[in-house]
Amino acid sequence: MRIPRTIGIVIAGVLAVSGSTALAGCAPAAAPARQDGRIAVVASTSVYGDIARAVGGSAITVTSLITDASQDPHSFEASAQDQLAVAKADVVIENGGGYDDFMTSLRSGSGGHPDVVDAVKVSGQNAGGDAFNEHVWYDFTAMGSVAERLAEAFSTLAPAHRRDFTAGEAAFAAGLAGLQHDAAAVKQSHAGSGVAVTEPVPLYLLEACGLENKTPAAFSRAVEEGTGVAPALMHATLQLFVDKRVRLLVYNAQTSGPETEQLRAAAKASGIPAVAVTETLPQGASYLGWMGENLAKIRAALAHG
Repeated sequence: MRIPRTIGIVIAGVLAVSGSTALAGCAPAAAPARQDGRIAVVASTSVYGDIARAVGGSAITVTSLITDASQDPHSFEASAQDQLAVAKADVVIENGGGYDDFMTSLRSGSGGHPDVVDAVKVSGQNAGGDAFNEHVWYDFTAMGSVAERLAEAFSTLAPAHRRDFTAGEAAFAAGLAGLQHDAAAVKQSHAGSGVAVTEPVPLYLLEACGLENKTPAAFSRAVEEGTGVAPALMHATLQLFVDKRVRLLVYNAQTSGPETEQLRAAAKASGIPAVAVTETLPQGASYLGWMGENLAKIRAALAHG
């Protein structure tokens, strides 16, 4: 789900009031602490905030702007506190690819000069065209590249901790290797199995598992953009379940709407399991643990589907 570009309108208002907020003495609760010379990091979502912590450890402080796994990213509104956090950041992590364009607006109005880590650019993927899937945090290889880039950025800012950052990145890479092994195991057992999705959010993960997305691209694009699904397109998508052409439905629990509910009902009626995914970390979860749980749910659903 793209976080809408219209959020820039909200940010414009934030920029207008941020100066007066500071003068009024309001403490920026969201602003990262700069204690003991630690590197101040601001991430657009908790996903990237957690990866930063895995690499940076105690040498960094992290502020993630979107943190609630029950929050629809469409409803996100940047605040004056977010603006101040970005202004104080040494490193800013954003997804890029059109997902979190509000970060560009926040940075341009902050007056700061942070090192910007753009996950889509770091991944090396071509972000052009409507078919591009910007949800690269479900791509384990891409997240390995992000971790490497963060280790480099942190080492430049705090060279005395270079070994710690290298060790953090290596441990994270080992965790990713474990996830890739688990995905390969699903692929070995279920390669070519059809799946349906409400949105393209989990497609990188499903592809790693060797699963084939049968959902009409126009359907998932319409749900993602919130433009509504034409009746004929909805019928064609629901027919996937009636005809048992898919063994699994994977839906985005953060942006549930009537189309999602219709697909869940069709899956249930046809005895096809459904797995929920989110765009941000569940409360208290780590990135590696979260993705491991996603893989476990997919494997279990396929085994019983």
